[in-house]
Amino acid sequence: MLAIDTTSDLGSIALAGDGRVLEEVALHSADGFAHMLFGEIERLLARHKLKITDIDGFAVAAGPGAFTGVRVGLTAAKGLAEATGRKVVAISNLQALASFGTRPLRAPVIDARRGEVFVAIYDSDLRLVSEEVVVKFEDWMKASPRDAIEIIQGSRELAGAIASIANSRFQAGLGQDPADIDANYVRRSDAELFWRDQT
Repeated sequence: MLAIDTTSDLGSIALAGDGRVLEEVALHSADGFAHMLFGEIERLLARHKLKITDIDGFAVAAGPGAFTGVRVGLTAAKGLAEATGRKVVAISNLQALASFGTRPLRAPVIDARRGEVFVAIYDSDLRLVSEEVVVKFEDWMKASPRDAIEIIQGSRELAGAIASIANSRFQAGLGQDPADIDANYVRRSDAELFWRDQT
């Protein structure tokens, strides 16, 4: 399986097989990832003596995150899956971040800019307990039982975690056709917000 995350300034790709992550590669680019992503994927596969047709499925970070970054990763994963006749699993960045926690209840927090964050609560099985929202962090903290929840934040590579979560979904037959995969923005794009403000 190949996993892709281009939703934030710190992107990553990961190759997984036999139920484990074989290699995870951090991606850094001030200009986004569209111009470098396929080259990095080619090099990752080459190091493991694989071709794209050897990949049995694709996993991708569906957001929330930067609007353009979300689209880049989704488009890449959907295009590769379409070209190879494979399935795709889309994973929430917040769920992937929650996998780094150790307590029964975990609140992954991602910077949403404009003084807000994307946040949710997951349990130790990575099941959603409280819906993903975009909100001012202080407001969310006031309404949440903070002592019982592990806050997980900070930028990190997520492709390996996405691959691990996606693996169980593939095993359960939950891979989807590329055309059925869509973004998990949580918040509308800047263009949509601008249009709303003008009407």
